Amino acid sequence: MSNVARIIWQIIGVSVVAGMLVGAVVAGYRMRPGDEPCPALEYEIMDQKERQYVTPGELNTLLRNENLYPVGQVIDRGRLHRIEQTVLHHPMVRTAECYTTPQGVIYVRLSQRVPLVRVLMPGDAYLIDTDRRVMPVRAAVKDSVLVATGAVGPHIASHQIADFAEWLQDEPYWRARVHHLHVQSPQMVYLYLRGANQPRIVLGNMSRYDRKLAKMRTFMENSAEAVRDKHYIEYDLRFHGQVIGRY
Repeated sequence: MSNVARIIWQIIGVSVVAGMLVGAVVAGYRMRPGDEPCPALEYEIMDQKERQYVTPGELNTLLRNENLYPVGQVIDRGRLHRIEQTVLHHPMVRTAECYTTPQGVIYVRLSQRVPLVRVLMPGDAYLIDTDRRVMPVRAAVKDSVLVATGAVGPHIASHQIADFAEWLQDEPYWRARVHHLHVQSPQMVYLYLRGANQPRIVLGNMSRYDRKLAKMRTFMENSAEAVRDKHYIEYDLRFHGQVIGRY
């Protein structure tokens, strides 16, 4: 190949590459948020198989109420951030991430809050989630979680009782037996077991509940006949090394 032909082919190759780069830059510029109306909005609810506390329709209504529904609108980065923050303010949403595709479709990827404790008090009811935050009670929330009744303020619910609920989830023996927890005062907490005519368990305060219940389990597993014969109404675990049964 002559030098002239080689130079011509080099010039053609450079021109093609330059044209491709310019086209890519132009296409990328045209697809940036703010340049084209949004053609669609899609939601990805990561844990939807486990729980269904949030629906796309509900989120669309939330965005419309805030004048942020993006379909058909030109979306800049500031508006994209406001959409993300609005979704995050939904009471059942835990995390949210909002981004666009090169085609301008807006995707919202979110996870839902996970209940840990259900608090029931006269005239009030709420949930504590796994992040130790108060979570509203909704009919859709059907998770089987520890129920706490009595004088349950938000502080004890999100600390001592939430700690106990997490421990209970990893203890199959007690998780299958504990029906609910009742707080008479911070120093007098009771456990109620599943089944009719089961004696209640006096924990006292919430300190060292794992040791107290380990002691109770040993007693139950080694004293089955004595337990059935005595018909105790409660077991008191407040005293070191002892299980005190009361008729």
